[in-house]
Amino acid sequence: MNTVKDLERKACEIRMDTIKLVYTAGCGHIGGDMSETEALVALYYKYMNCNPDRADDPDRDRFILSKGHSVETLYCILADKGYFDREELMSTYCRYESRFIGHPNNKIPGVEMNSGSLGHGLPVAVGMALAGKMDRKDYRVYTVMGDGELAEGSVWEGAMAAGHYKLDNLCAIVDRNRLQISGTTEEVMSQRNLEERFMSFGWNVLSVQGNHMASIDGALAVAGESVGRPTVIIANTVKGWGVSFMEDNASWHHKVFNGEQYEQAMAELQDRRAKLL
Repeated sequence: MNTVKDLERKACEIRMDTIKLVYTAGCGHIGGDMSETEALVALYYKYMNCNPDRADDPDRDRFILSKGHSVETLYCILADKGYFDREELMSTYCRYESRFIGHPNNKIPGVEMNSGSLGHGLPVAVGMALAGKMDRKDYRVYTVMGDGELAEGSVWEGAMAAGHYKLDNLCAIVDRNRLQISGTTEEVMSQRNLEERFMSFGWNVLSVQGNHMASIDGALAVAGESVGRPTVIIANTVKGWGVSFMEDNASWHHKVFNGEQYEQAMAELQDRRAKLL
């Protein structure tokens, strides 16, 4: 799946699966799911060297969803890739005694670490990338962070270490949708000069339209060619992207569809996918 159009079609399908999962379960962080979809689809269907048949391969690429509350998109992708049964996910997600809980669970094949306590993904990714360098492995490490979690001090400790150790096998993606559960990021804790901050720690910084697949695709290609510096992709996204009534609406951080909303959301995405055929 190498063309942008192929990836765009897959993103539509994953969004529909994600919406169905949240609607069926009656819970989930759907707004952030929608804004991160392009990044995760591009990673799993084009760039990452990982395979469900070799889930523990020591040479596999690693992925950490630091913004673990938006796990539904990741679960849907892993199911689609064959890491586990899709029907088990759809029928048991967030049910009593299900292994599919509302944040990444490393008892699930394909999940590298538990996350959800914000600010931990980048530091752990730094450790994984540094271990790869020390072991002379060729694997790459990717992490997706929310912009709200950048208020955590551990993020910047990790950023400093990554720059210091010149971890060019590390790529961080910031889902820059400018909304978090308590309001806009700029009202809660301003993220101004984000690019300059990462540059000051020695990172290769790329700022792109995060819900534009060609832009994400191009940025990941550039990240793979970086030498001597880790790369951060500031993915300027729209929370709830792809569904008109959800877009840029903070109330959809953690909200569940009613029947009418579910039907409208699915119809909009089906229409978009049809136009990509």
